[in-house]
Amino acid sequence: MTPVLELDRASFAYRGNAAPVVEDISLAVETGQSLALVGESGAGKTTLLRLLLGLARASSGTVRFDSEELKPRDREQTRRFRRSVQCVFQDPYSSLDPRQRVGSIVSEPLRSLGIDTRATAVPKVADALRRVGLPADAAKRYPHEFSGGQRQRIAIARATVCNPRVLLADEPVSALDVTTRVKVVELLDELKRERGLTLVMVSHDLSVVASLCERTAVLESGHIVEQGETARVLGSPAHSYTRRLVESVPRLPA
Repeated sequence: MTPVLELDRASFAYRGNAAPVVEDISLAVETGQSLALVGESGAGKTTLLRLLLGLARASSGTVRFDSEELKPRDREQTRRFRRSVQCVFQDPYSSLDPRQRVGSIVSEPLRSLGIDTRATAVPKVADALRRVGLPADAAKRYPHEFSGGQRQRIAIARATVCNPRVLLADEPVSALDVTTRVKVVELLDELKRERGLTLVMVSHDLSVVASLCERTAVLESGHIVEQGETARVLGSPAHSYTRRLVESVPRLPA
């Protein structure tokens, strides 16, 4: 199967900084696949996600979407890419404009990508909110009127309202309490199964990774040290760094 997103020996370094944040990364994400990027803080997970999202440009190597190299100056390709690839960020409150009503927030991708006008977007917004378990009248309210878990559902509704093929999520449940975290993970899994959604998720929570992602790539200091099926990577890690990550997960005493 042809990868929908692919990194080919990609590296990224901030201008004026000789040391790359990520280096020589090769990674392929197939259609319908769920991939987790795991590692310690500072390992390069979010930078890798930004490369896949086209928010950062590789210093060397290539980033490909549907076998075509991403070219930021190609407006037509960028529009196709934005229609197909959406994202959910870590903090559901800071990623939502507090001055806009939820209906306007969720419809923004439809309007900015030229898919719908404000009027024709209304039924799609109502359907997106329903799919994430929120009532249609939520569209008339503001983000501060909702709990953290509900705000993350709003963010997911915004990311999926235009029926993207790929969803990139940066620690989508880390700011939530345990009960809400479970519900949002179940929601992501449901969307993945119902829509055949391709999911790439940054997470430090290995239990979330194990329940949601089929494949896992482990990053250490900007390099992928291990990748493969999640059950194998977490259950029988081949690299010493992965073993340390797995062993660091808190466990209740026997």
